[in-house]
Amino acid sequence: MKKETVTLTLGVFIYAVALLFRLPFWEEVLIFLLSYILIAGDIVWKAVRNLFRGEVFDENFLLTVATAGAFAIKEFPEAVAVMLFFKVGELFQEMALNRSRRSIKSLIEMRPDYANLKIDGETEKVNPAEVSVGDVIIVKPGERVPLDGIILDGSSMVDISALTGESVPRSVKKGDDILSGMINKSGLLSVQVTKRFSESTVSKILDLVENAASEKAPTEQFITRFARYYTPAVVFGAFVLATVPVILYNIPALTPMFPHEPTFSEWVYKALIFLVIACPCALVISIPLGFFGGIGAASRAGILVKGSNYLEGLNNLHTVIWDKTGTLTKGVFRVTRIITKNNFSEDEVLKFAALAESHSSHPVAQSVREFFGEKIDESKIEGYEEISGYGIKARIEGHYVLLGNDKLLHSENIEHDTCDVDGTVVHLVIDHKYAGYIVISDEIKEDAAAAIHNLRKLGVKRQVMLTGDTREVAEAVSKRLGLDEYFAELLPHKKVEMVEEMIKNKANSDDLIAFVGEGINDAPALMRSDIGIAMGALGSDAAIEAADIVLMSDEPSRICEAIRIARRTRGIVWQNISFALGVKGLFLTIGALGMATMWEAVFADVGVALLAILNSTRVLK
Repeated sequence: MKKETVTLTLGVFIYAVALLFRLPFWEEVLIFLLSYILIAGDIVWKAVRNLFRGEVFDENFLLTVATAGAFAIKEFPEAVAVMLFFKVGELFQEMALNRSRRSIKSLIEMRPDYANLKIDGETEKVNPAEVSVGDVIIVKPGERVPLDGIILDGSSMVDISALTGESVPRSVKKGDDILSGMINKSGLLSVQVTKRFSESTVSKILDLVENAASEKAPTEQFITRFARYYTPAVVFGAFVLATVPVILYNIPALTPMFPHEPTFSEWVYKALIFLVIACPCALVISIPLGFFGGIGAASRAGILVKGSNYLEGLNNLHTVIWDKTGTLTKGVFRVTRIITKNNFSEDEVLKFAALAESHSSHPVAQSVREFFGEKIDESKIEGYEEISGYGIKARIEGHYVLLGNDKLLHSENIEHDTCDVDGTVVHLVIDHKYAGYIVISDEIKEDAAAAIHNLRKLGVKRQVMLTGDTREVAEAVSKRLGLDEYFAELLPHKKVEMVEEMIKNKANSDDLIAFVGEGINDAPALMRSDIGIAMGALGSDAAIEAADIVLMSDEPSRICEAIRIARRTRGIVWQNISFALGVKGLFLTIGALGMATMWEAVFADVGVALLAILNSTRVLK
């Protein structure tokens, strides 16, 4: 890109020198030719190369023939100007492509550097790829699990956010499966490996991200499709214009139709003017500029669109696939309900729960303490025991307190409510009496329901939620938001498989599927979908880099605004196309009749381009 920019700048400088100074004819020719080579050398080379490949009639060929014709009729400034307009348009398009290229550097942090392999009672740090199925590895607190396996000994809390996007750690114990990419938060774990490194969960995620981009076919540009028909038509028209009048004059019966004898050079000149008029410069530059105007308008609305093809794609959005945590919900866990039993008050339940959770770093504990809001007097806590995977036993102000999940109360034979609620439930027992429970849940974003409703009004036919959260939570969120479907307890590779299945089963190839997410675990699905949309504030670096569109305010409703901008952009781009083709058609007719001068040719080419550019700027307003 830097090389092209420098070359183009130098070409423009030389072109300006040729325009500003009166020079002898051959010096003028050489300077214009030099600027032409610097600006358009690669376009001419593409035309020649494609010619030998059998790809004759493309925009590169037409531009090369038209500008060569302009040189032939000594309109040197026009020849260079035509290529300059085209090159600027190409440069803008290349900038868009560069912005949309993916960077997965942040995902590489998930790749484990080593595994603690247990050999004859001792541990040795080895490359995870060297560990075989059946070997035993040790995972210490704070380390990332390097390989998939089964826990042989130990219990702990593991951070699963890199895999599922869910921020609440999961408890694991002997006999449980454990996946690579999880982070061991507390206890020492002995793990028997069940999959080789190349088949492990973290390797699958990395491979999916690295390879998914190649699965996404690039959008074929309108001008290329158009040129397949337009270019051969105008080239054939120019050939007819250059030869047919001379041939017809030499037929005795038709000779009286001509006021004077047409010379071959005269009609070649008119054919070349015809080619200059036919040059699709207005189309070439106004189409990308129209989309860039749309991208600028989207940026003002807090929507980063990484390429014009993605903005164009929003017009054909058929299905939106939503991640849950951080996308439809805020990704922040808070106390949402306190249910009391056996004559205990809400204040008592909250106070004892906050005191019991005073030493825990678990996100659920932090939520309870934050909701309590008062300074905790630790002198009131006379005894404290945290049971991994179950909860807490404590003596507070002389009372025997149990705080934890269903498993803790079952182990103590305490009768309690069976809760089917949207969120994590923490049960409280005081002096062997069931005091009630606290519900901690992730809040749904204020505009999530409106976004889903408005997307339907904008023509999106299907909306689905994919989440790594539990089925109960997913069902509750889906019902509240009015989604068409939901799929729960999914790992990243399952999300990608479902996205791929939906793409494969599309009824119409023009219908596009968007995936909306924010976590590092969503990166493969974001890249595999037709349009990946990421949350820019809460979103991980990997998700933002993998996405095609980034919502800087994390509001799902911004997608609706993006679609409206895309539709307005498409309208203005098609105005430009219609205007350019209409004017071109008129002047091509005049040129075919031999009535056009270079002035009309310049207007039909450069003038139409400038008017189309001015129209494109309306997208910004």
